[in-house]
Amino acid sequence: MTRKSESKLRAAAYASVGAVLLLAASLGVEVAQAQAIMRTPTISVPSRIPTISPNIAARAAAVAPGPRAIPAIPHTTTIGRVGTTPVLPYARYSPNLYPSCSAPYRDGDGECLAQPNAGGDGTGKSGKKSAGKGRSNNNTPVAVNLRSFANEFVAEIDGALSVTETDQLARRHGLSRIASENFPLIGATFGLFRITDGRPFETARREFAADGSVRSVQPNFRYVLQDQKASTPTEGDPAQYALAKLRLPQAHTLAHGANVTVAVIDSGIDAKHPELANSVSDNFDALGSAEGPHVHGTGIAGAIVAHAKLMGSAPEARIIAIRAFGGTTGGAESSSYIILRSLNYAAEHGAQIVNMSFAGPKDAVIERAIAATAARGLVLIAAAGNAGAKSPPLYPAANPNVIAVSATDQQDRLFPASNRGNYIALAAPGVDIFLPAPDGKYQMTSGTSFSAAYVSGVAALLLERNYTLKPEALRMTLAKTARDLGSPGRDDLFGDGEADAFAAVMAVPADNATPVAAASGTTKREDADKRRDEPGIRAIEQPSLSSAGDKAAISQADRPATR
Repeated sequence: MTRKSESKLRAAAYASVGAVLLLAASLGVEVAQAQAIMRTPTISVPSRIPTISPNIAARAAAVAPGPRAIPAIPHTTTIGRVGTTPVLPYARYSPNLYPSCSAPYRDGDGECLAQPNAGGDGTGKSGKKSAGKGRSNNNTPVAVNLRSFANEFVAEIDGALSVTETDQLARRHGLSRIASENFPLIGATFGLFRITDGRPFETARREFAADGSVRSVQPNFRYVLQDQKASTPTEGDPAQYALAKLRLPQAHTLAHGANVTVAVIDSGIDAKHPELANSVSDNFDALGSAEGPHVHGTGIAGAIVAHAKLMGSAPEARIIAIRAFGGTTGGAESSSYIILRSLNYAAEHGAQIVNMSFAGPKDAVIERAIAATAARGLVLIAAAGNAGAKSPPLYPAANPNVIAVSATDQQDRLFPASNRGNYIALAAPGVDIFLPAPDGKYQMTSGTSFSAAYVSGVAALLLERNYTLKPEALRMTLAKTARDLGSPGRDDLFGDGEADAFAAVMAVPADNATPVAAASGTTKREDADKRRDEPGIRAIEQPSLSSAGDKAAISQADRPATR
């Protein structure tokens, strides 16, 4: 009995020790996995040199603030800083509010009338129609509640009305005025109104539109940023592959985007990040918020002007940071009224290029603002969208005045979530892109947002090369010099092909005169190298957009498909 008892005791002891060791090992594995998920890659690329280090570990990166302080800028809205975590996870993304749907479910504008694919993941998998018989009393699409803000609409009103009179107008119709202002860009006064008496939206809209002081009424549509969370962590420094794909090192021997201003309509930008030091020349908060920087806006600005350990496509360009998307955690969103304010500010404050890395439905107010912005000679570039192969055209990218950009990966394959369509103008790298993030950190992310940002920087190179280049000539230059991808010739996936910055810059005749828009007390950054002598280049024909006949020359292939 004694030996049996001792055997039992020894067995129990061994089992206890094994359990403890097993538990410790399990805990160690779990902790390591969690850290791996939260890590962001460390960069060891030498400053301002676009070479790639092959042995870069994927760890959390933090960069000490740059030595130069950003000077105070007039017309600047102070950005409030918020608490941050020690390491930045992979960038989150907004849910897809514009689900894919097949042709029978679309209206005349290509918008989904029903939502057979409730997930909206861009896969194009359609569900079955409802088996219920008879006519439903509610014909409103399921997606409509996501496409616009409930009980809000944007209305053009009589510009002669005072604020008090506008409030009285709203109260007469059971509404409250959230905001209203005059927009010189389109020469009209618009207000944002909310239904307060519980009436159905269409009833309130119809009654308000019948008032003699109201010119037009529409929903306050919702816009979302076009980035995607990386599916799996990736080692190394994958963002730098974009430099070689776009041939940016060669293009930077001729131009860096100096004296060119790009308005970035996005979420909050961390102007203190070393990659963005002295690049943000103006700030405007269209939301009137006090939020801190956001990963998306900071990344977009970095794709254009990064100039420390990373390299943007136009490292010497200036940024007008326009906050139009709220939310410092997760995805951010905006509305018709805020986008209108943002476009108006960009056009009124000297922007030459407008980057719009967001997407939404067709919007009459924004279409009007886009047309007015293009008429002023600004270059408009937008993300094609991340709603997948079966998505209807998304806006503003599908507007014929806008250069729509789809996304490619390191193997020149189309980003699976990228929108398709004959409105796609170009493609650019947009998968596993390494970019700056708030508080001196870096992020890895994907989406057509970043493809559009790269092309905005390439456009800045062309405008530095020749500031007289008109928007349509710039667009034609990008199209003619693009590297063909996919099926031969133009297609609905890559447009005219992947942008080639060097070929595009070489195709533009040089003009060393300082652009008028850049002469207002602005210079290149302190650390900018002296310009090299410009070699001989091949000129292309530059069509003028000064007449209605010339404007009609916009490529029909870039317009959304006839629906």
